[in-house]
Amino acid sequence: MKLRRVVVTGLGALTPIGNSVEEYWKGLINGVSGAGPITRFDVTKFKTRFACEVKGFNPENYFDRKEVRKYDIYSHFGLISADEAVKDAGFDMSKLDGNRVGVIMASGIGGLDTLISEVSNFLQGDGTPRFNPFFIPKMISDITAGHISIKYGFRGPNFATVSACASSANALVDAFNYIRLDIADAFVAGGAEAALNPAGVGGFNAMHALSTRNDDFLTASRPFDKDRDGFVIGEGAGVLIFEELEHALNRGAKIYAEVAGGGLSGDAYHMTQPHPEGLGAILSMKGALKDSGLTTKDIDHINTHGTSTPLGDIVEPKAIQSVFGEDAYRININSTKSMTGHLLGAAGAIESIASILAVKNDIVPPTINHFTDDPEIDNKLNFTFNKAQHRVVNAALTNTFGFGGHNASLIFKKFKE
Repeated sequence: MKLRRVVVTGLGALTPIGNSVEEYWKGLINGVSGAGPITRFDVTKFKTRFACEVKGFNPENYFDRKEVRKYDIYSHFGLISADEAVKDAGFDMSKLDGNRVGVIMASGIGGLDTLISEVSNFLQGDGTPRFNPFFIPKMISDITAGHISIKYGFRGPNFATVSACASSANALVDAFNYIRLDIADAFVAGGAEAALNPAGVGGFNAMHALSTRNDDFLTASRPFDKDRDGFVIGEGAGVLIFEELEHALNRGAKIYAEVAGGGLSGDAYHMTQPHPEGLGAILSMKGALKDSGLTTKDIDHINTHGTSTPLGDIVEPKAIQSVFGEDAYRININSTKSMTGHLLGAAGAIESIASILAVKNDIVPPTINHFTDDPEIDNKLNFTFNKAQHRVVNAALTNTFGFGGHNASLIFKKFKE
């Protein structure tokens, strides 16, 4: 069976450094830190008192009050980004076959805000089970995909992927494959996450996963820096429109890039720690390369998982060197999490958008907040520290890894007919 070609025709993003794709990209290129004091709840007693929040967000600017109450904030984020992506793609709904358009919207955690609120209200009551009838639909991780489908009449495959921080990258790989296999002509795919609440921050604090650099939060996300002390939690959403090539050309769509390949793997090692030799990361990158038909010499840029954690930031560069050999030294490597923080289940989507725009614009965003080289990392690699670099980017690879040993890699390349 001849696999169909897949291109990217629409983008949507709501991030800690920009509430649209244009703002997000500008923030990336300018090396803006999205970190700031947490405003959502009282953090006085928390070890970490800062995060990468979405700025200036008011759901009533996007939804009527009735809708606001029906959706968890993670669904707010996902629906807003989906709307931007659908508009960006220029879909003419009167000519689009909704039966051939699917939706895969990921979330690593789902409606955690709703869960906390409903359980807290119950425990503070007299024991009478008074729960909001929207409690379950607001909380579940698949509901955003359902809402998008209902809003636009997209009746193709519709579900959520859940693989911790690899969730939205998994969604994109799935969408890519469904289109290649002629199961659908287009997909709305990506992820949304909103875990900036006491349970989210407190839970990651309990794991010693978060930076506690409260007095210097703007520089707390320090991927590949010797003094990194954990990741900075973020929130938001990223949504992409993947479309079969002929379907896109026939309607005169603009094309950002071509989806070249995807690779998935499991570490089979530890609940939260990466495989010490990067075995899972190696397998996912090799899988993406094999799937794409490209070689290591064809890749110009790698957007790493790069969370600013002690172990992960050592293992991933070693995995890259294992896969790319000497080619690793001519590739621009970066971690956009240095600016956005870690959006958990939405990370793969917003980082894919960053990779696609790097391919389109021939600019690699920086890895900010680098001060001290880590002797355990080969600093002859080009980590694009502190300043964006202009270069031709014919193909870019992006990595996303999740607790449980889930790994996903995607490759995007310049579109050529």
